[in-house]
Amino acid sequence: MDLLNGTTVQEFVLLGFRTGQQGRLLLFTFFVAAYTFTLVENFIIIMVITQDAHLARLPMYILLSNFSWLEMCYVSATMPRMLFDLSSPGGVISFHACFLQFYIFFSLGTSECLFLSAMALDRYLAICHPLRYPQIMSKDFCHSLVAACWVVGFLWYVAPVVLISRLSFCGLNTIDHFVCDSGQLLALACPPLGYLPLFCYIVTSSIVLATFLFIAASYASVIFTLVKTFSQSSGIKGFSTVSSHLVVVALFYGSVVAMYIGGRSGERHNENTKVMTLFYSTVAPLLNPLIYCLRNDQVKEALARLLRRKRVA
Repeated sequence: MDLLNGTTVQEFVLLGFRTGQQGRLLLFTFFVAAYTFTLVENFIIIMVITQDAHLARLPMYILLSNFSWLEMCYVSATMPRMLFDLSSPGGVISFHACFLQFYIFFSLGTSECLFLSAMALDRYLAICHPLRYPQIMSKDFCHSLVAACWVVGFLWYVAPVVLISRLSFCGLNTIDHFVCDSGQLLALACPPLGYLPLFCYIVTSSIVLATFLFIAASYASVIFTLVKTFSQSSGIKGFSTVSSHLVVVALFYGSVVAMYIGGRSGERHNENTKVMTLFYSTVAPLLNPLIYCLRNDQVKEALARLLRRKRVA
């Protein structure tokens, strides 16, 4: 935390979106609507699943309800701070608040990778091994899988956060982003950084690459199995379910990969990074519940039953 001149970094400045007052107002209005809608639709999914005795027992929907809770937390890790900075320009964030946001944001992102992998595993077992599915994906195993996704997700990034927080920071303390990001923090740190940037890159890329390859292999096996049974009604229904999962995976991993393979320097890269981060941290959580529910007859039927019970009550 100490600078070369002997002073101490007490705060950072998040530059956020470089736009005028009218642009900030438009962004603020859009993000308030998006944030509210994201919380409401994910809460509805959680309520529908937990209130329906049938869905609450199925592994797929246990994972889906936890995924919806994750999406609510994920968007809340950045959106309130972003809205505050848009309404009150300045972007000053304390050192500890910055690193807390950094840790929570990256931990939730890691947990999302793991939950998408768990959902891919569930579909693989259900479609490729239907006879063994009830024994393998038991309620206890499903709950253990959920717990593992949360625990590993929040342990995975502890070391990078701690190591970066112990660095000395030199010069300007401005972060050209709307969230405290490892790349931006490393750019502000005093050299030499040693192998820390490489270590952080390996930690991030390994979880993204490993989960993506696992998901790709799982759905490749699922699609191969479904192609053989496409003429059957179960095969057609399976394609409908898997296609919605693949859209969610494409939204998340597509934006993450696009951010990492883009240019690595200059203002253009910074703006592209903001757009890609905004997409997978805000737009994807907004669209995911719609993608799952609009193509899921069981969720729609459970919602209709819940509404009928509310009217009777």
